[in-house]
Amino acid sequence: MVDTSVCSFCGVKIEPGTGRMHVLKDGSVHHFCSNKCHKNMFKLKRVPRRVKWSEHYKR
Repeated sequence: MVDTSVCSFCGVKIEPGTGRMHVLKDGSVHHFCSNKCHKNMFKLKRVPRRVKWSEHYKR
């Protein structure tokens, strides 16, 4: 069975073999669909609830 994951920033489903996985020192795992989502979360320190193109904003 193929396992899909969800982007930690924007909430989009990620196909297997694509995207990026980021593991923090405390053991938490973040999955990202693109470099755009990765930079918005860690470099720019944006909150997904306040970014209009993310799924978390639409909820």
